[in-house]
Amino acid sequence: MFRFITAGESHGPALTAMIEGLPAGLKISQEQVNEDLRRRQQGYGRGGRMKIETDRAEFTSGVRFGETLGSPVTMVIHNRDWTNWQERMAPFGQEQGDAVTAPRPGHADLPGLLKYEREDVRDILERASARETAARVAVGSVARQLLALAGVDIISHVVNIGGVMADVSGCNYREIGERRQQSELACADPQAETAMIDAITAARERGDSLGGTFEIIVSNVLPGLGSHVQWDRRLDARLAGAMMSIQAIKGVEIGDGFAYAALPGSAAHDEIFYDADRRYYRDSNHAGGVEGGISNGNPIVVRGVMKAIPTLMKALRSVDITNHETVRANTERSDVCAVPAAAVVGEAMVAIVLAQCLLEKFAGDSVNDLLAAVDHYRRRLQR
Repeated sequence: MFRFITAGESHGPALTAMIEGLPAGLKISQEQVNEDLRRRQQGYGRGGRMKIETDRAEFTSGVRFGETLGSPVTMVIHNRDWTNWQERMAPFGQEQGDAVTAPRPGHADLPGLLKYEREDVRDILERASARETAARVAVGSVARQLLALAGVDIISHVVNIGGVMADVSGCNYREIGERRQQSELACADPQAETAMIDAITAARERGDSLGGTFEIIVSNVLPGLGSHVQWDRRLDARLAGAMMSIQAIKGVEIGDGFAYAALPGSAAHDEIFYDADRRYYRDSNHAGGVEGGISNGNPIVVRGVMKAIPTLMKALRSVDITNHETVRANTERSDVCAVPAAAVVGEAMVAIVLAQCLLEKFAGDSVNDLLAAVDHYRRRLQR
């Protein structure tokens, strides 16, 4: 079973990710992992920390001469900013610096303090920080390299920032992928990108932040991933849960999503056709590539809604946990908008879920066993 865990704090020495369940013989590109980490750090509206960190993954177990061994794979991403935080984040010794006592609205600060019985918000915010997603992007990059063997391709693009909507009508998935690579905001609509940049600039000047929406598109997915037989095996449920696990994501759509509420059945479903060359096919994709909890062979389309980041330079009101007086919430170096980065994290989480489903259906201890099973399945579908 493909599974992973991450460890580490935002300003600790490093982030660590461990993957279990990868088949032996998977050729790993460390350069691709580092490129995905780089993409996560890009985007207009990112904060000052992106000028400090240059994330790179160091493989410390499970890979030998570029190939997986079948044993757990461990990656470490060192935090370059650790040198500035050693006294405040030391594992042992005497506590240095003032405690953070003004929890931020919209963050894990106060619920975490209450749950874990802590007296310093930093004990919560360090792990709750979206810095943790760097480790997930590294895991997702490895998952993508596994999926690529089965022909699966994943792209993302930003469709909304601060209410500015991108228009990609008339663009196919390949065109969207090409256009978003030329964009500082991973947006496939140049006119919308200009307006988004203006909105981010205005928010920065106000001491505010902006959220938005991104879309993940997965092409060349085999039909039959996931299952209808139990709630926790449904592909759409697993994708939604994975997306909602990303910090600041508050909504998920698959296919037409919430637009289904306005569609009659005659316009909501993807009619099925057949011919000798294409076999079963559909001319529309309202379902976003998933029907009944199972991939149907169409591209999988998932959207995530990211709320505005809760760390504001013009801080909101809060309560000091030491005396219960009204104060302004804690402020630290932060982004104004991180929707393009969230899109990269979304790619990673979708890749992880699909890699899990692929290995569940085509189990194999080696890559060759896995690919033989995939090939056998493809030939069965053709028959």
